[in-house]
Amino acid sequence: MGLTFRRAYYVRMSAPNVDFVTPGEYLELERKSETRSEYVAGRMFARSRANRWHNLIAGNLFGLLWTQMRGRGCQAHMNDMRVKVSPTGMYTYPDIVAVCGEPRLEDAHFDTLLNPQVIVEVLSESTEAYDRGEKFAHYRRLDTLREYVLVAQDKVRVEHYVREGEQWILSEISDPASILHLASVDCHVGLAAIYEKVEFDPLPKGQTHENDAQS
Repeated sequence: MGLTFRRAYYVRMSAPNVDFVTPGEYLELERKSETRSEYVAGRMFARSRANRWHNLIAGNLFGLLWTQMRGRGCQAHMNDMRVKVSPTGMYTYPDIVAVCGEPRLEDAHFDTLLNPQVIVEVLSESTEAYDRGEKFAHYRRLDTLREYVLVAQDKVRVEHYVREGEQWILSEISDPASILHLASVDCHVGLAAIYEKVEFDPLPKGQTHENDAQS
């Protein structure tokens, strides 16, 4: 497990001095818990808390997708829909997940999706490297996944990965007037709408107006 992953998440033990659980034990614990944990390689990792801007961006995007999916055979979920990456055994909670057609669910609890087509993660300082790296490596093993979207919360920037055969093609969008087209679920979302009501720090972290004047 990489260092970035350990910084972003902490292990929640199922019992004293025990740090390995089976998938079945994880699901049993998770369904009784008031908090959310992800599962990788036999261990549970509590999700990091989201801040105000993270929640606002995710909520804006979810609302835009939900509106466009009304009356169609598509659905979007935010935060609490668990996704299983069957080839690697990972269980995770994307910020937003969407699917058109019949959703495939792991069991009769109807809380674990197996066939997402679009996954969206809103980046944060603590999880950005993981979302780009190890987590995306897991997601790429999902044969149903067609689009992976990373949304910055400190600036207007959306990274849109689209599967083309065995490759993932990246497009970066930073113009507020631009439109994000999620072809696999036939949705068009304006960047200005994604970032509606979000306020950005006018200066990069650690930089002051004095630093800026000297540069």
